[in-house]
Amino acid sequence: MSFCVKCGRDCEESLDGLCIDCWLDGRRLTSLPHHVDLKVCTNCGEYEFGDRWLKRDRMVAVQDAAADALSVIRDAVPVSVSTVAEEQDPYVYSVTVRTTCDVMGYEAEDEATTIVRIKNTVCRRCSRQLGSYYEAILQIRTGSGRLSEEDREETLAMVENSVARQAATNRSLFITKMELVTGGVDVYLSSMSLGKSLARELADFYCAETKESPKLVGQTTDGQDMYRITYLVRLPEYHVGDVVVFQGHHCKLTRVNGNGGRLMDLMGFRERAVRRADMSSIKVYEKAEDLREATVVSRSGLEIQVLHPDNYSTVDLRVPEDAEIGDSVRVVSIEDVLYFVP
Repeated sequence: MSFCVKCGRDCEESLDGLCIDCWLDGRRLTSLPHHVDLKVCTNCGEYEFGDRWLKRDRMVAVQDAAADALSVIRDAVPVSVSTVAEEQDPYVYSVTVRTTCDVMGYEAEDEATTIVRIKNTVCRRCSRQLGSYYEAILQIRTGSGRLSEEDREETLAMVENSVARQAATNRSLFITKMELVTGGVDVYLSSMSLGKSLARELADFYCAETKESPKLVGQTTDGQDMYRITYLVRLPEYHVGDVVVFQGHHCKLTRVNGNGGRLMDLMGFRERAVRRADMSSIKVYEKAEDLREATVVSRSGLEIQVLHPDNYSTVDLRVPEDAEIGDSVRVVSIEDVLYFVP
């Protein structure tokens, strides 16, 4: 048991020889600077907090900026913090921060006020993006030398979705621009690592060929070489659903992935796997969109009778046991013989 040197009361705990009431009397527990500058990017609308740029409602950002600037004295531990902001003009806010602190097991409240000033600027990402900064080019091409509109839209959607996912955790990643060029499209990217990951993703999805080539573009201030890398992704001519030729057999391409693909033989309807290294041997015989439709006349066991799409003669076709047969089926003509395409 000790006593307070100021009021003389006995007290179980003391700070600087004072009881809790005398120690708190007239003492400020918290403080704020006269003003706090809050930077906002005029391009993306995000606010700077430390070394991060965050998307916030303006009033929330203003209150968070004031709370982040709060200082608490050594012997007090903040328990809860609340803020009240009042707009003085669109770029100036008065913010009061109320804090509940723990001092030797006792709760004490204090408040401090500051001015938060909104300062317009441009963040580093937007500055680079607006300045057409890029470190890599992703070139999307096809083996035929012509990228169809459908393939272009599909691949660019994959690229945009992938960049959006990666940018959610790394805001320095972005697409600078996209350019339609003869034979395909060029995508300019903010980082070499982004270009490499996109090239790998497209290659795995389409079982595509990839190449990369660096180009020296200058030196840094400390003499280090600066490079830009071009990543070429050459899409194969085949697509899932096409009738293709592989090792002399006519097959339907049923699957493509990073490990290779799967084919269904049109003669016996047996499926087989194809290694990625062997995918380049696949040749397109008939595109899926060019397959003919034949009207079904009847079915008997593992055979169906259809009308030939050219001369309307009745043709018997063998079908798989589990085939679902509707009013018409897709067919392909191989050496003047009609085959059912599952």
